[in-house]
Parts: sequence; structure tokens; C-alpha cells
Amino acid sequence: MRNTLLLCLMCSLFWACKQEARQQDDVLVYNEEHLLEEQQQHENPRMRFKLITSRVDREDLFASFEKELNAFGEARYINMKPLVLERTIPELQSSVAAGEFTYRELCLFYLWRIQKFESDPETALHTIISLNPDILQKAEERDLKRTEVPDRHPLYGMPVLLKDNIGASGMPTTAGAVALIDNHPEDAFITKQLKKHGALILGKVNLSEWAYYFCQGCPVGYSAVGGQTLNPYGPRKFETGGSSSGSGVAVAANYAVAAVGTETAGSILSPSGQNAVVGLKPTVGVLGRTGIVPISSTLDTPGPMTRSVVDNAIMMDAMSGEDPDDAASVVESFDYLKGLDTLTLAGKTFGVYQPYMERDTLYSQTVRTLEEAGAQLQYYEEQEGTELQGFLTLLNIDMKYDLPQYLDTQASRNIMVHDVADVVEFNLQDSLVRMPYGQALFEGILKDSTTTTELEAIKERLRIAGQRVFDPALKAGNVDAFLSVNNYSAAHAAVAKYPALCLPMGYRNDGEPAGITLIGLPYSEPELLQLGYAIEQVLKARKSPSKYN
Repeated sequence: MRNTLLLCLMCSLFWACKQEARQQDDVLVYNEEHLLEEQQQHENPRMRFKLITSRVDREDLFASFEKELNAFGEARYINMKPLVLERTIPELQSSVAAGEFTYRELCLFYLWRIQKFESDPETALHTIISLNPDILQKAEERDLKRTEVPDRHPLYGMPVLLKDNIGASGMPTTAGAVALIDNHPEDAFITKQLKKHGALILGKVNLSEWAYYFCQGCPVGYSAVGGQTLNPYGPRKFETGGSSSGSGVAVAANYAVAAVGTETAGSILSPSGQNAVVGLKPTVGVLGRTGIVPISSTLDTPGPMTRSVVDNAIMMDAMSGEDPDDAASVVESFDYLKGLDTLTLAGKTFGVYQPYMERDTLYSQTVRTLEEAGAQLQYYEEQEGTELQGFLTLLNIDMKYDLPQYLDTQASRNIMVHDVADVVEFNLQDSLVRMPYGQALFEGILKDSTTTTELEAIKERLRIAGQRVFDPALKAGNVDAFLSVNNYSAAHAAVAKYPALCLPMGYRNDGEPAGITLIGLPYSEPELLQLGYAIEQVLKARKSPSKYN
């Protein structure tokens, strides 16, 4: 016991010294222990962090790019900033066509920017888990072949980041968990689709560990591998949203052209709203899921996260396609780009949730602005029979069976955990590093004895409860979309199997971003994007985080 206590003390001193290393004129600039003490006074219990920097040793992210970054230099970075920051994909492509920079230089710009902010503990957002060591070579190949590919997809040559539960060859896929830190699977289906259309996979981003179905009441955006992701609009002040925290933060901070997140019930919508970006949670089956670490085969879906609606539509177009290994995958294709910029709000009808009008000033102001722009409004009160009884049971039983399936068929052969029980046991061997907030939800999975027959009844009950929230508007009321806030309605949309699009609607009095969320009927993603584009042009709400300009 004495040796164990001594070891813990040495570890604590090591990490404290590591964080206190950066000083100027003997004045302490950064002290994680001091920050954590202050953090315990935060009014939000989930913001009372136990750590910020990961305790897991990882290789230097930038070691393989040192020579190229030195050649690129600060001057070129500054020169390119006005050409890159906050620009849409079509605008970036125009700059490439005009010879203002190459795809390779665009990648170097983002690498320089990530290094600039993430290497400084005062500005680090802890959002990058790994970088693609082949990114510059691949970018150079895109440059050489650019004029030889006449029908280039708009995403051709664009650097994209992936949530670290999505497989990408050449990089680990960890889901933020130490148990998967050496997991090196092949490309997920959507990664293949992105590459097929010429996209460049820049790297992997942090997430709430196991897509926030691991610890209970713990901070969003935390993982053992990546540490605590921070919100660029207010690091340690505002939540990042989760579980696609790194995806939302990286896009908000202009670390890449776009990112991919995943959602079970709010994991794209939440960080999109919290970081003033555009996130689309598609209907399950529209985007293939093979090669993604799962929670629930019933509810899981990947989705794009971008700074603009047009970029979101471009990402959807590139990722779409039938996934032969995903039983939910749909054959039908959709045109996400057609008529995107031709719609106006005049004559469009939105379902407005009256309780939010009374409780959320920003929501009510936004709704009034849309009405002034020509939209028609129908108001709805809270519906009866919408309680989501059995929701956690659905997640428990799905993950109990879906995770072993992934580990057996998609994980690399060196991974020694085979199910939830193995992961729980593995984490107990070093709880300080592997599970500082516990693993209550994983333990709950092991205790849940619900049968598959009982599960089917729960799914049907949840589907009906979810649809009762939206159907008075979307079906009986014939509205074009139901309006919500951030991920407030995400769980009901998930169990109803309805898609949702979140885009920036503004900032609260303290500077915290918030998003307006449009919910539609299944497979209405093209219409949601058209409506979202029209709303975006009216609101023009997004502002880049000032500290990261």
C-alpha cells in the first residue's frame, strides 16, 4: 500500500511538473493544477474537470512534418490566413484554381495552425488525437492530377478530420479508450467514400470516450487518450457538447475544411450548437456505418460537421452511397446540392415549440427574425405520451451485442478486448489513467438482462413516443420543419428515426454559442439543407472564436 501511494504521488508530481514547465521571467504562465482548482467552482458539475491534459503518453503529433513545416513558415501562414479562414469549400477551390495556393499548402496551413495552438498550453483545445503521416504526399498527388480529373468532386483535395471512432488506415481508431489505443483497422465505409471523391484525411479528433456511453455525469469531450476537449469560445467556461466534441471544436477553430462526427442521440447536434457550426444528423441508413465503433445499431449514424450549409451538403454528397455491409443502408441516392441556393423562406412553414419561446430568449428572437423574412409559424405545446422509458435499456442491449461484433470483424487482430466485460476489466487495472471518472454506464450494460424480445417492444414504444413530439407538426400540420435548439429534441428525433440539422443562431449574453435545429421526416435531408441554407443567409450568425482568428 505504501509503495502504491508513493507511486501515485510521483505520478502526480510528474504531471504537475509537466504542466508547469512553461514559464516567462519566473512567472508561471500555465499551471493545470491551479486551473483544476478553479474549475471546481464551476456552476456546472460536468465542468469540474479532474484533468485537462491526457495522462496517456503519445508520440509527437508533428514529428513527421518538422522539415515541411519549417519550410512552410510563419510568413506563408499569415499570407494564407485571409484566403483560408472561414472560407467555404467552393471558395477554397477557387483559390486553388487561381494559383493562390495548392492542396499541399492548404494541408500545411492547417498543420501549422494546429501546431501553433495545440502546442501552447494556454490555447490548446485538446482536439487532435492523431495526424495522417501521409497527408502531404496524398495532397501532392491531388495537385499533380488536378487538371487531369475534369469532373472533380467539390471535395477533391480538401483536408477533412474524422472523429476517432471512424476507421482510417494509417492511423489508430481508439474511440478515446486506452483499450483501443493500438487499434489499426482499415478504412470505414464513409472514409472510403471520402477518398473516392478526392478528399484528404488530415487526422483524427478527440471525442467523449466511447461516444459518451461510458462514464456517468462526467464531462463531455473527455477521453483517456485525448484528454479534455475545450470550447474555443470559452475554454473551461462553456461545454463543448458531445460526443463529437473534437469534430465541432476543430471545425469551429478552423483546423480543417470539415469534419465527420457520429450521433446516437445528440452527439452531432450538441457540439454543433455549442461551437457555432453546422451539423447534420441523417436518417439512419443514409450514410454507411461499417468500420465505426458502435453504441447502437438501431440509432447510430455518422454525419458532416462544417462551418457552412453548402459545405455540409458537399460532405453529404461525398459520403453517400450504399454500404453493402450495413443492413440499414439505403439504396436510394439523394441530390444534396441541387437547388441549394434557390430557396427563400417566403411561404415556408415552421413548427415552433411554445415552451422554448417562453424559456429561451435567443430562440424566440430567432423565430421572430425568420417570420420577418417571410416564414410562417405554427406553435405547438408539449405532447402527452412522449416519455422515453427504456431509452438506456435500448443503448445497453445494443452495445452489449454491437461492440463485440465490431471488435470481432473490424478491429485489428492485436486488440485483446472482445466485449464490454473485457473493457471493464482492462480499465480496472489502471483506473487513474484509464477511467478517472469511472465506467458506470459500461457496468450498467453488464447488469442489464433485458431479452431481445423485450428490446423490440421497447424500440417500438420509443418510436411512437418520439413521433408524437413531431408528427402534429410534420404530418398533421404539414410544416416544412420543426424548430428546436441544439440537441434539446435529439433523443426524440433519434428514436423517431427523423433527421435533424443544427446551424448557428447566435450567442447568448455571456458569449456561449447556440444553434437552431431543424427536424424533418425521414429522408428529408435535401430539404433540410435547403431550408438551412435559406436560414443561414438570413441569420448570418456564425462568428469565428476571437482567440483563434
